[in-house]
Amino acid sequence: MAVKLAPSLLSADFSRLRDEVKRIEDSGAEWVHLDIMDGHFVPSITIGPPVVKALRPHTGLFMDAHLMVSEPERHIASFVEAGVNLLTVQAEATVHLDRVLRKIKEQGIKAGVALNPATAPAVLEYVWPLLDLVLVMSVNPGAGGQEFIPAVLPKIKAVAREIEARELTAEVEVDGGGNRTNARQIAEAGATVLVAGSAVFKAKNGMSLIKEVNTYGRKTGL
Repeated sequence: MAVKLAPSLLSADFSRLRDEVKRIEDSGAEWVHLDIMDGHFVPSITIGPPVVKALRPHTGLFMDAHLMVSEPERHIASFVEAGVNLLTVQAEATVHLDRVLRKIKEQGIKAGVALNPATAPAVLEYVWPLLDLVLVMSVNPGAGGQEFIPAVLPKIKAVAREIEARELTAEVEVDGGGNRTNARQIAEAGATVLVAGSAVFKAKNGMSLIKEVNTYGRKTGL
């Protein structure tokens, strides 16, 4: 299975987001990652539905929105209306994970769950059938430019094994500190979607990383 790189707009030039989205699309991206932060679940505040809605007519990219917000159930409808294709909620941000995932699926889009570095995959035990994606956070959420936490590699492998054992089609996404140095290692651990922000938008020849990662296979034969 080919690995997709999902550039994170958190590291893009916010004064020209439409141009930045076109730039990654022209560079071979199929997904774009949207980091949604509320200043409560995490300290930072980023973008909301109006920005997503403004970008939607200008791109055919798959919009992968990661809600780092408290009570994510309050925001599902507005992001669906804005045009996202997938909503990922933090397992730690809601006490009704099953209900939130069902609410997302009822809106006709894909649903995912993100796990902070200290959160075990066991929290997914009773919601696996609802999942289109599991996001393994490889940094603590709330800011871009952090260094990858190597201790999450076994978790990536565990999530990938669980999906395979259950014969599911869910993606394994990894977000935080991904770059040209560690991208292959992350893919070898079982990731099918790699989120990268600074490594794409701020590094020299960063756009070329999109096509490079898109050539990776999963597990063996990378």
